[in-house]
Amino acid sequence: MVKTIKKTETTVKKVAKIASGDKAPIYNLQAEKVGDLTLSKSVFGVEINNDLIAQNISVALGNKRSAHAKVKDRGEVNGTTKKMYAQKGTGRARHSTSKVGIFVGGGSVHGPQGNQTFIRKINKTAKRNALHSLLSKFAKSSRIIIIDDFAALKPKTKEAWNFFEKLEATNQDLEKSKKIGIITLEDNQNVIRAFGNIPGLNLFSAAALNVLDLSNQNFLVFSQKAVESLK
Repeated sequence: MVKTIKKTETTVKKVAKIASGDKAPIYNLQAEKVGDLTLSKSVFGVEINNDLIAQNISVALGNKRSAHAKVKDRGEVNGTTKKMYAQKGTGRARHSTSKVGIFVGGGSVHGPQGNQTFIRKINKTAKRNALHSLLSKFAKSSRIIIIDDFAALKPKTKEAWNFFEKLEATNQDLEKSKKIGIITLEDNQNVIRAFGNIPGLNLFSAAALNVLDLSNQNFLVFSQKAVESLK
């Protein structure tokens, strides 16, 4: 007699987990949480590419670098051009002036002339991908918060200081951060006057974001319009 074994199928329900960084908290100017904003996956939810980020930083630093090294060749060294000794009859090797590169005090040979360039180019797609990768890194580590509207902010350093003290009390990562980037849709004079004199706070425009500036920040504070403008 053959035994028949009945297989029981069990259906497993997959629970979709929201990855860290998919949402960012929204605060008002009283440092009160008023909701959450779902971040764009194409900007804040891409795969993190640390190599591409490092490449962009290297190119940006190289493009800011200027050549300072400059040596003197035999024509620029101060000294006489008189022949060292007679061409023949001394039994020694033939030489002209003592300013040649083989003698102490002579000019350098094939040294830097101050015209070397360190400029490199990187294509727009790589720049955009690196920026999105870095923003995703901030989002996944929950180091992004959003302010609903900076328009009502008074252009007073004291007001901005008090606001940030309240904001830091709601977020430990923000409190521990020494460099904080504040990103608005466009240059706002109230924001510039309010936060411009507070050490550790750096102001950026959403249209001019770059990997080098953002890589130097520990935490990002966006205006809601600035977040929504990123694509």
